[in-house]
Amino acid sequence: MNVIALGDTPHGRPAAALFDFDGTLSTLRTGWEGVMAPVMLEALMQAPASSGLDLEEHTARYIHENTGIRTIIQMEWLAVEVRRLGGEPLTPLEYKRIYLDRLMTVVRGRLAAIAAGEAAPDDFLIAGARDFITALASMNVVLYVASGTDEPDVRREVEALGLHGFFSGGVFGARDAERSFDKDTVIRQILRETGASGAGLVVFGDGPVEIRCGREAGARTIGVASLETTRGGWDMDKVRRLRSAGAHALIGDFLEPRPLLEMLS
Repeated sequence: MNVIALGDTPHGRPAAALFDFDGTLSTLRTGWEGVMAPVMLEALMQAPASSGLDLEEHTARYIHENTGIRTIIQMEWLAVEVRRLGGEPLTPLEYKRIYLDRLMTVVRGRLAAIAAGEAAPDDFLIAGARDFITALASMNVVLYVASGTDEPDVRREVEALGLHGFFSGGVFGARDAERSFDKDTVIRQILRETGASGAGLVVFGDGPVEIRCGREAGARTIGVASLETTRGGWDMDKVRRLRSAGAHALIGDFLEPRPLLEMLS
């Protein structure tokens, strides 16, 4: 594990650790951006005022800058943009269903491969993740997951990867009926439950949303800038996004975790 410290990274054993799921621990949904972008482009290109605009760059920038937020919020943005360009949008929930119908075709295939024994759970984990969270749990750090993916799906995928026993703090996902539920809410809840100061929480994520939320709460933030297709190594686009979001440190994967564990002990 290469750890890139960005400025003064606080040290000391945390009381709790919060992990984003997709792209941070799991690669079951790798490629989701390549599914979401066409859904957005198809909708935007039907709007009357879309001609001559660089919609690919527009949608790509939005997706990259908002990785980690709830899917329904991304689809609300899409509906607003379609209307701004003179179109008559579908509802955000309808756009979300179109996106998930396409994405879940891929995800269900990966889950089926695990269930059939054709693939191992660790084939869909960022390299070294299982050993790393095992080490954190052995330090009596309370572990949590918070994801922008729908909560029933997150729970199902955590279990499929054999990780459910680690997250004694809870597994949290998107709930469309609860508009105020987001990663910032989870972070505040963790700090209340543990009685920890901000620095007593460490947040791991591959998206700028959880990194920004963690920094705002005073938590330590570790950006996981992994190449998801290889389950490790550096994704330089993620490096740039996470650095800009304010991560205290960056890692390319969880292999050879001693330097990071020393930082957290």
